[in-house]
Amino acid sequence: MPISMHQASVPAFVQGLNALSAILDKAAAYAEGRKIDPAALLTARLYPDMFNFTRQVFAATQQSVNPCALLAGLAPPALPDAAASFADLKARIAKAVEFMQGIAPEQIDGSEEKEIKLPFGTFKGQLFLLRLALPNFYFHCATAYDILRHNGLEIGKTDFIGRP
Repeated sequence: MPISMHQASVPAFVQGLNALSAILDKAAAYAEGRKIDPAALLTARLYPDMFNFTRQVFAATQQSVNPCALLAGLAPPALPDAAASFADLKARIAKAVEFMQGIAPEQIDGSEEKEIKLPFGTFKGQLFLLRLALPNFYFHCATAYDILRHNGLEIGKTDFIGRP
C-alpha cells in the first residue's frame, strides 16, 4: 500500500516536534536542578556560525508548518515569537502542532505533482517534501538535540525520536 503525502508529512512533523517539546521539559529541569541560567542553554550553539538552540527550535517549527501549509494550499500560522524561556518555545511548538493536526488528509493527499514555488526554485510536491522539507526539519531538530546533549543534558536517541 502506498504512503500518502499526508501520512508522510503531518505525523512525522508532529512526532518530531512533540519529541522536541519533551526535550525542552528535560532541559528546563536540568537547568533548574543544576542552578544553570536557562539563557545559557537557550543561547548555546555548536559552532559560532550556527544558529543557537532557540533559533534551531524556531527553524524546526517553521520547517514543519510551512511545508504542510504549502502542500495544503493554506497560509502558515503566525507562531509566537517570544523566546525568553523554555515555556515560550513549548508554546511555539504547541501552536505548530495544533496547526498541522488541523489539516485534514484530503488537503495534502494528491499534492505529489503540485508545483511548490520557493525563492530558489520550483519543485513537485513529493520531491519538495521528501528531499527538502523533511531533511531540513530533521536537521534543525537534530541540531537542537545535539546542542543540549553537548551541554550535558542526559538525553538519548529515544528522546530524539519520541513516540510514534
